[in-house]
Amino acid sequence: MLMPKFIGKNCDQTSMVVVNFKDQLQPGTFEFTMHHLLDEKLDLSIFYPRYQNNDGRRPAYHPAILLRIILFAYSKGITVSFPIKWATRHEKSQE
Repeated sequence: MLMPKFIGKNCDQTSMVVVNFKDQLQPGTFEFTMHHLLDEKLDLSIFYPRYQNNDGRRPAYHPAILLRIILFAYSKGITVSFPIKWATRHEKSQE
């Protein structure tokens, strides 16, 4: 099986925003636990066969990124796709 191409995920980046995402995660919080589970414990390769972008198509978002968005939105009571999309762009106003 060929590996799908994913858009790079870098939680340590500070080029677009001066705040490092990983530095903001506090141990013992839901966000910290979710980040740890998705990056260190869960095998997300079960999703890979669904990606058909090995032949030069555009890279996809990694399943861990998409799961983070969905799980975080659900934890805040947001379960409909349009409000989830809106919240990804306006995260501060959801607090």
